[in-house]
Amino acid sequence: MIVEFDGEVFQWDARQDAAWYFTALPEPLSADIREIPRPQRGFGSVRVRASVGGSTWTTSIFPDSAGYYVLPLKKAVRVAEGLENGGPVRVRLEVLDA
Repeated sequence: MIVEFDGEVFQWDARQDAAWYFTALPEPLSADIREIPRPQRGFGSVRVRASVGGSTWTTSIFPDSAGYYVLPLKKAVRVAEGLENGGPVRVRLEVLDA
């Protein structure tokens, strides 16, 4: 499954010494991914290959408390692609767990 979507970068302060940045997948896409038969992984994660601009990396998406999946945006990608907290992001996502 390969999809593209537009999202917004947001910061989650899990700890005082580290800030994490994510974008949320749209609800319909999150629902479609939940329906894909796959092996169980920790925290309900799903392995993906993500692309933003010229950056591509392999990571996992995670369900949040509202049931949406969120994609972590690592610092190297944010810097390379000029992503900022609250700003837009266009993502191409390939689900690898299927």
